[in-house]
Amino acid sequence: MHRISRRRFLKIAGFGAGAAALAGGAASGLQAMARRAPGGETRVVPTSCDICFWKCNALAHVRDGRLWKITGNPGDPLSRGRLCPRGTGGIGAHFDPERLRAPLLRHKQRGEEAWVEVTWDEALGYVADRMQRIKAEHGPEAMALFSHGIGGNFLKHTLKAYGSPNIAAPSFAQCRGPRDVGFELTFGEGIGSPERTDIANARCLVLIGSHLGENMHNTQVQEFATAVAAGASIIVADPRFSIAASKARHYLPVKPGTDLALLLAWMNVLVVEGLYDKPYVEQFGFGFEHFQAEIATRTPEWAYPETGIPPEVIRETAREMARHRPATLVHPGRHATWYGNDAQRSRAIALLNALLGSWGRKGGFYFPNSMDVPGYPYPEYPKSGRGKVDNPGHKYPFASETITTGIRDATLTGQPYPIKGWLVYATNLLQALPSQDETIRAIQNLDLMAVVDVVPSEIAGWADVVLPEATYLERYDDLNVEFFREPFVALRQPAVPPPHDQKPNWWMARELALKLGLGAYYPWTDIEEYLDHRLKAAGYSLAELKQKGLVKGPKPPLFFDDGIVPEFATPSGKIEFYSTQLQAAGFDPVPRHERPAEGPPGSFRLLYGRAPVHTFSRTQTNPILRDAMEENEVWLNGSVGARMELQSGDYVRLRNQDGVLSNRVKVRVTEAIRPDCVYMVHGFGHTARGLRSAYGRGASDAELITRYATDPLMGGTGTNINFVTVEAEA
Repeated sequence: MHRISRRRFLKIAGFGAGAAALAGGAASGLQAMARRAPGGETRVVPTSCDICFWKCNALAHVRDGRLWKITGNPGDPLSRGRLCPRGTGGIGAHFDPERLRAPLLRHKQRGEEAWVEVTWDEALGYVADRMQRIKAEHGPEAMALFSHGIGGNFLKHTLKAYGSPNIAAPSFAQCRGPRDVGFELTFGEGIGSPERTDIANARCLVLIGSHLGENMHNTQVQEFATAVAAGASIIVADPRFSIAASKARHYLPVKPGTDLALLLAWMNVLVVEGLYDKPYVEQFGFGFEHFQAEIATRTPEWAYPETGIPPEVIRETAREMARHRPATLVHPGRHATWYGNDAQRSRAIALLNALLGSWGRKGGFYFPNSMDVPGYPYPEYPKSGRGKVDNPGHKYPFASETITTGIRDATLTGQPYPIKGWLVYATNLLQALPSQDETIRAIQNLDLMAVVDVVPSEIAGWADVVLPEATYLERYDDLNVEFFREPFVALRQPAVPPPHDQKPNWWMARELALKLGLGAYYPWTDIEEYLDHRLKAAGYSLAELKQKGLVKGPKPPLFFDDGIVPEFATPSGKIEFYSTQLQAAGFDPVPRHERPAEGPPGSFRLLYGRAPVHTFSRTQTNPILRDAMEENEVWLNGSVGARMELQSGDYVRLRNQDGVLSNRVKVRVTEAIRPDCVYMVHGFGHTARGLRSAYGRGASDAELITRYATDPLMGGTGTNINFVTVEAEA
């Protein structure tokens, strides 16, 4: 066991006097920024944002050695010189008074949030010792990494060098995975991130539960505004009248869980009335006759009792799509894990786009490109004899990435082999994965859990070791070789140093590898040497990117009409209206609607989403973004509010079907939501006591998501199957 020499005990509930000092220092720093008059010496540091995964290129303005503001880089194809509200408030992460300051080792039982502050050598030595013990007793595959974002690249490298293939991100099984699989089964390619959508040139944009303007993905929101200003016809199907719905020509308040029925009815109208793009389908389609026969009975009249949308509205909106094809874009969405049939629903979205001829066409989906930047010439990783743990027997045959909940299952059951250690980077698993109880029970089976985070999150509260990371404005990360309509290579570099004993992820990964005896996999001595090596291999230099922030490649053709040769990486080599892959695996080759289960009498289906000023559960203590939105609300239909004698601003609690009771949360009584559901913004109701300013503010949807439906195609976890009742506060 690595011996601990320093014995200064801290409790996350307050982090003692040290936390108070940090809080005071950060508060005075923000006040000083606010008071600072124009003048002084200012330098501008090109970098990229990390408040969300979009990674917009930005300019950090540093005045007299202190962060002053952050703006968009005018040369950035993503941000176009304009950051979203979250990005603009990103400097608050540097000044956050609740940041982790130094490495911590657990002092008591897991979850009790009591710690010993230690040196980095002690903390990483402890992790390395435990990892070596796990490797000796269970094999290297018994370690798993959960990671979110580009910052995890070097930890992934260390774990692969150690010998484990078990690396997963919640972004697959808890977010975009069903969407990607649905499009891959249809077109042979996924949607990518950022998505390959040509929103700005769309003449008709269809949004199905996709909340542009609330999901603040910068490029898409700017393009959405462009399309609206140009008079594009907007069609929104959503149980809630969202910001996007307020811009719509047609708003369809579809019953939750019946989106697939609506999609099938739209396709029925296009086919029966001959409104689809016949030359496109004839040239590029496979199995259209079988598809046509399958949807023949899925009429608007059939869909009406399922969806609640009148047949004439379904017909009119389908005809509206046809009027503008091929510049009609049915948006694929992002967070697509809803009901457990999500890959098939996403496939239906892909098929509707295929009927409209939008794939590879202007105003639809373009073909992205990237620049050629060679990787670093590392030694070959050791090969695992056991393979990945997450999908035994290929149970989910179309899972194209590692399934987070599959790793959790193996940690719980020991099958197909035990997982005994978790490394967690930049993802709050108690907020990201469904069923907090299952996650906690899995953690209790571990011999080691090490968490890398910026703030003392809920998952950090259960860790054995907590490693404080420098924020994105204080560190280098790996190169961002973006796959986009205009390819570029971008650099994230530090604008200011970390305020305390925080370290960048690359340093942690390298130091841990050295302690594990894996120095051969880190022949470079620091991150600048690594970055310069890769850039010079591509004909650039680190000095150039430090000055510019990014370099762009030539603009390539984007569409079939520009000279892109149509290719589809499917078994047939065409767009698969009828999937022989699905048929062979025992699934519906054409999507079919299944009526969702209803909740207990008197309950409401729980829906959740995003806010434009917060990213998941990561930003609630950022003092700038917290001031913009310090707690969430629960949306409740006006008729329900009147029946319960509730008014907006009253506090209520939500109780789910399994008896879990939420924290108190403000109610928003509104006609902008159906009476059979409620809605709340994700990421609030924090229970980690170290998050003092966010603790207990609003309610946590993650606590209420005790049930989930697993997608049989790819293992995604549908979470919109939970129901709640509303209890007024006395």
